[in-house]
Amino acid sequence: MTKPMHTTNCFHTFIRVAEDCPARVGEQPPLRAGKPTVACLQYAMIAKSPYKYTSDDVIFATSAPGRELDAKATKAEKHAAREAFFSRGQACMRASSLGKRFGWGVHADGEGRIAIYAVESKRYQAFLRDPKLTQVRAMRSKRG
Repeated sequence: MTKPMHTTNCFHTFIRVAEDCPARVGEQPPLRAGKPTVACLQYAMIAKSPYKYTSDDVIFATSAPGRELDAKATKAEKHAAREAFFSRGQACMRASSLGKRFGWGVHADGEGRIAIYAVESKRYQAFLRDPKLTQVRAMRSKRG
């Protein structure tokens, strides 16, 4: 019996910044104690290659199990680790600090590939007005 696979992917969706996001412009997440945070890793991965990765790709690659895999891991090992990771539900990009704290909206295209847009950008504003997109907000940082 195979375990069900969960996914964080969404399609034709725009994740707006959280209502309580303190950033008024898109900010690059800072290092913490000289080391990259999950938000830093997500930002670097998506900003460098917009619309290359799905939400699942980003969530897995920036998770602890994903970071533990080194370049020498075989394709089968990577596949098994990813399958084990997604055998349980995972937090999606709505829970990312990019939209909760740092002022980045996340757009998912028709293939589920994602890109980020700064809250002050014209492109962000265009996505807000696009009736073809499902509009959701990043999760709030505090209960409201």
